[in-house]
Amino acid sequence: MQTRFRIQTILAAALLLALASCSKTNKQGRYAPKDAAIVMHIDGASLSSKLPWEEIKQNALFQEMYADTSVPAFAKKVLDNPDNSGIDTKTDLLFFAQRDSLGGIVALTGTVKDAEKFRQFWIDATEGGSENEKDGVKFISKAPVCVGWNKEKFVVISDVPELGMHRWSGAMDNAGSSLKSRDLMKTCKDVFDLKESNSLGDDAKFTELVKKPGDLHFWMNSEALNKNNTLNPALAMLNLAELYKGAFTTAAVNFENGKISVDAKSYAGKELSALYKKYGGKDIDEDMIKRLPSKDVAAVFAMSFKPEGIKEFLKLLGVEGYANMGLAFAGFSLDDFIKANKGDIMIALTGLTQKTKTDSIGGKEIKDETVQPDLIFASSIADKDAFNLLIKAGEKFGKDIPSSVPVAYNSNGKLFAIGNSKENIDKYFAGSNNNYDFLSKISGKPFGAYVNVQYILKALEKNLTADSAAKVVYEASLKTWDNVYMKGGEYEDGGITQTAEINFMDKNTNSLKQLNQYTGLVGKVALEEKKKHQEEIVKEPEVITYPPLSALGDSAKKHK
Repeated sequence: MQTRFRIQTILAAALLLALASCSKTNKQGRYAPKDAAIVMHIDGASLSSKLPWEEIKQNALFQEMYADTSVPAFAKKVLDNPDNSGIDTKTDLLFFAQRDSLGGIVALTGTVKDAEKFRQFWIDATEGGSENEKDGVKFISKAPVCVGWNKEKFVVISDVPELGMHRWSGAMDNAGSSLKSRDLMKTCKDVFDLKESNSLGDDAKFTELVKKPGDLHFWMNSEALNKNNTLNPALAMLNLAELYKGAFTTAAVNFENGKISVDAKSYAGKELSALYKKYGGKDIDEDMIKRLPSKDVAAVFAMSFKPEGIKEFLKLLGVEGYANMGLAFAGFSLDDFIKANKGDIMIALTGLTQKTKTDSIGGKEIKDETVQPDLIFASSIADKDAFNLLIKAGEKFGKDIPSSVPVAYNSNGKLFAIGNSKENIDKYFAGSNNNYDFLSKISGKPFGAYVNVQYILKALEKNLTADSAAKVVYEASLKTWDNVYMKGGEYEDGGITQTAEINFMDKNTNSLKQLNQYTGLVGKVALEEKKKHQEEIVKEPEVITYPPLSALGDSAKKHK
């Protein structure tokens, strides 16, 4: 009997777990409106376990700020211990930004740990804001901020009229909206009263996001971010609404030992999604990368796509005709471009070397030593004759390039490559077979990228000035950063997937702890440099030299 009961219990638990995993709802986005433009979910418990507050307090920048006598006492209490804010920092926190007819708001929601401490903190922070209560929710308001809380949760909102600004002109989205005032308490209460069906708690895509392992979850709604925007007249011909419609970008960020991992996904509207699905590329061409003539690669970006998708994309934007008109001046058409290209491209920076450039200024030779990379851009060819039209167009426009700018290119009928070194271009076509270690990390998807931060930093060492601050930051960077891998571009479950991996030199220490140490050191150096600059300004008062009266002529003599 007991065995049967245990089996039933296990089956019931398994069923509940299965239902939970299939659920389209989530608790993290319960108080974020569906039309929020930007949302960030913070896993307080996970972050606190990876970077305890006591370690943050050892941060050099933190200590510099804490020593600042202008920091008020209530703020120092929170710096001593975040629990003094009354907020439970070891639970979920949610930040969001929302645009509306009055501009917009930014908000923070979370859990109240100590209601009295929470109230006192905001009384101090708002310097005696007005207190109210409605429907069991207490409020403290003082423009542009309002905070509301009950026994369980809190909401802090800030009025941000600038969110309604046009990015291209600085004008307000709605005439006269800058003159209207926001009812802060009502806006705060609206977040408390938000129906689940109108929140991201009832959004399948947001649910998929927060189910991914992550210390931080990021969400951007491009359609909401760009709503009510009047376009720059120069872009009015573009049907940009098709780009924004149904467009979301999501990312889960995880701080692991020795690296930061990012798992991202981009969604688009129905028509653009159909293009992604139909014209998505194959895996990147590894051979194009292996051909690189240098053992040292600073950065490489590779991509695969179906060229036919470019034409359909331009049609969607409503600019196919304009594109053909522009290309006609170059001597080829959009169809020629599509016919010419196979859809594999690669850009690489290799061989960072110290090169001396000599200029003649005032009859004197000035030598300037700089780090210059060898640049190679390569593209696969589908039709040799069609691609020759593109090459001829390039040669036509290339006549205006100064002879001092090195440009070399070549083609073998299957590949075209252009760069700033004829020797490297010749070697590229001679063919190498460099099985780079990073290839396995970026291949197997339609997009891949690699940045060798260590190699770049070491190449720049000789260009460092004698400035001690720059040297401290350089040495800290050299000890911290290793490389970056990126890959993705596949269309899966309604969106395009991407992953990124930012690697640190120390593979055994959590990346969040390393970031804390690095930002602390760099921040302290920046503050010290700022203080030095301010002291120099005080020491060297501006000296104003007036011309002699004789230089002012007769008018000065009359006023004498």
